[in-house]
Amino acid sequence: MPTDPAPGVTVEALIRRRLATALGGWRGSAETAVPTLVFVVLWVWRKDLTMAIVASVAVTLVMAVVRVVQRQNLQYVLSAVFPTAIAAFFALRSGKAEDAFLPGIIWNAVMLVVALVSVALRWPLVGFMVGAGDPRMADDPVGWHRDRGLVRVCQRLTLVLVGLFVVRLVVMVPLYLASQVALLGVAKVVLGWPLWLAGVAVMGLMLVKGHTPPELAPADEPETDEAATSSTTAEA
Repeated sequence: MPTDPAPGVTVEALIRRRLATALGGWRGSAETAVPTLVFVVLWVWRKDLTMAIVASVAVTLVMAVVRVVQRQNLQYVLSAVFPTAIAAFFALRSGKAEDAFLPGIIWNAVMLVVALVSVALRWPLVGFMVGAGDPRMADDPVGWHRDRGLVRVCQRLTLVLVGLFVVRLVVMVPLYLASQVALLGVAKVVLGWPLWLAGVAVMGLMLVKGHTPPELAPADEPETDEAATSSTTAEA
């Protein structure tokens, strides 16, 4: 079933609500950032790779236990568990602290390509995030794509993500190649949660200023050439 906002509700207002649900609010964001922060602080302070890894894994497990005790969703903690485990594997395998940052660099490169391709194909990455916040996602996971107005807005929001990925790679790749672990740690923290919040702030401004009306298309009716041309012109 396609997204069906109430009369008078803009696409931007709908996206704001859906993104808030999908991202888990401030707590979900914090849970994904804390393990990296712990690793960086301990490494810069003690220069002990094992201690830094054990501490970051331990704090992730503690957050998971708290969620279980409170009978809450583990979704956001799990989004920190896997990156932390992979980073630990890379670093312990090579014995080089800088390799703890390699999975993140690779991930940002992959996501940059995915985001660019999603925009080119008009299936913007942010649209899937919006869809994740739809309570009807299980029944229709791509229903959001039938709203042409929503797709256009998500195209622009996805370009903000492209900018974030580019900034991270431009800063961190040279530091990794130069084995600058301390600077990598600082960059990881600054370009992690703070940069993400800055990106969200930019998206927020775009969503507050925009007033795009919903443009729902029937599920079985493809967009005509004329409509596609009009849509492309509007985006430009």
